[in-house]
Amino acid sequence: MYTRFTAAQAVEMVVSEQLVPIQHYLRQPQRVVNALAASSQIEQLEDERFRLKMRPLTFMALTVQPIVDLRVWAESDGTVHVQSVGCEIKGVEYINQRFKLSLIGKLQPVQSNGITILRGKADLEVQVDIPMPIALTPKPFLEATGNGLLKSVLLTVKQRLMHHLLADYRAWAVSKPAFTTTAATPILPHSPTA
Repeated sequence: MYTRFTAAQAVEMVVSEQLVPIQHYLRQPQRVVNALAASSQIEQLEDERFRLKMRPLTFMALTVQPIVDLRVWAESDGTVHVQSVGCEIKGVEYINQRFKLSLIGKLQPVQSNGITILRGKADLEVQVDIPMPIALTPKPFLEATGNGLLKSVLLTVKQRLMHHLLADYRAWAVSKPAFTTTAATPILPHSPTA
């Protein structure tokens, strides 16, 4: 019995601007991905592709570990896009062969009255063929449980993003002396490009 589960999560954060605008920071997908999950859970596959090993999840009597391949890229204005491009389920081979995950996310810097706000939204959808005997569970209960599980996953990601992204941005901006423009800062000669 194929069942569809969905969840959505929105986020809004006020940015405490540093000398380097946050748009420069957001153009680095690796830093944004590291704010979404612990570094031990992330493997960079290519410039814009990452593998996220999620923590094991328990649904009814099943425990599974999703491993999601993500494409993460940024536009010139700093808008970051996240899209799932593959998924594998560890733990139950039956589900791995009958499981489809779709994640689409966006994080965008917006100016409002001289303040930069990061606005984001993520939509997560899972389609899975529920094995017996769990498939005998009434569908409304199954859907409520599955939707609740997905919502908790997105909420965890949101909390981590809110805690880590702005802190990492501040630390990154402070480490960029080339952007400081005080009178005491010497102007370095332009070096020719190779």
